[in-house]
Amino acid sequence: MTLALPLRVALTGPLNALARWVPVTKPLPWRAAALVALIAGFWAPLQAQTASPVATESRSVNEWLMRMHEASRQRAYMGTLVVSAGSSMSASRIWHVCDGEQQMERVDTLTGAPRTTIRRNNEVITFVPETKTAWVEKRESLGLFPELLRTPSNGIPEFYGVSEAGTERVAGYLADVVEIQPKDALRFGFRIWSEKKTGLVVKLQTLGEQGAVLEQVAFSELQLDAPVSMGKLTRLMKDTKGYDVQRPVLKKTTAEAEGWRMKESVPGFLPMSCHTREVVESVGGGAAAPMQWVFSDGLASVSLFVEPYDAQRHGKEKTAVSGATHSLTRRVGTYWLTVLGEVPTATLRRFAYALERTR
Repeated sequence: MTLALPLRVALTGPLNALARWVPVTKPLPWRAAALVALIAGFWAPLQAQTASPVATESRSVNEWLMRMHEASRQRAYMGTLVVSAGSSMSASRIWHVCDGEQQMERVDTLTGAPRTTIRRNNEVITFVPETKTAWVEKRESLGLFPELLRTPSNGIPEFYGVSEAGTERVAGYLADVVEIQPKDALRFGFRIWSEKKTGLVVKLQTLGEQGAVLEQVAFSELQLDAPVSMGKLTRLMKDTKGYDVQRPVLKKTTAEAEGWRMKESVPGFLPMSCHTREVVESVGGGAAAPMQWVFSDGLASVSLFVEPYDAQRHGKEKTAVSGATHSLTRRVGTYWLTVLGEVPTATLRRFAYALERTR
């Protein structure tokens, strides 16, 4: 589950290798991205947009997720979002507005390197003041939480259960506490605080073994129905004066067309998209463009990054952890594979050893 923001926080170890896939403009960790995407209501599926409110106190996992997805479709808000994972902590200021069709938001980092990200539906621009660079991209809901009903078939109830754990106050608002528990060891669980009147997500925890909190995202301050101007955000989005505007090119493709397949599937995870990214410098002699293949089980996502092997850049096979985000790297013939996702390392390993070259 990740936020509708451009990219994630700068990671350590082998995760840094992914910086060459995308501009290094990572304002929030993946889980923070998840919360904002969820509360912002971006890319809400048709089923979620048209679902009627559930009147009963007890809801199914899909009914809870639909309620959360729908919560902000007709609301504006602004607030401060704090993300903590282990000893690290970061914060961002968020403004969100919608008019029923258009969804817009602005996110400013309050810790680390300054970044301003503005999104209108699937259009995203990230301003990097230090380098006077603006990155412009179109983004699908890849890896966003929740990918509710965007998978070819809705298998969320098959792999996740739900329970209601009372109410608590967050950022001054009374919220229902909902626990989403995985039914196997291939995925993490979640504890979500959903504002009682609207369903808006105000806090989210990712849970590992025995309920250990791996990462936490929460509003420290929130104003619902805030006076956020869509016109002002639109003007700010267009104001690139003084910035070097970069437009990375993604080409939609299929893994089969690029010469890859999975020998066996990972239970619950279905392919969502596959892209290659145009690169300025050739990699490994320019034999192939880097490829990203994304899978989702409806809540969690896993990305497979494949590029030609380069002995000078690629070291030993290894794993790394940053909060709830795990990564695994390994060599596959003449290629280098990085598997990245908010799932246990064992799940990434199943992906890594199922991928094979077909030509």
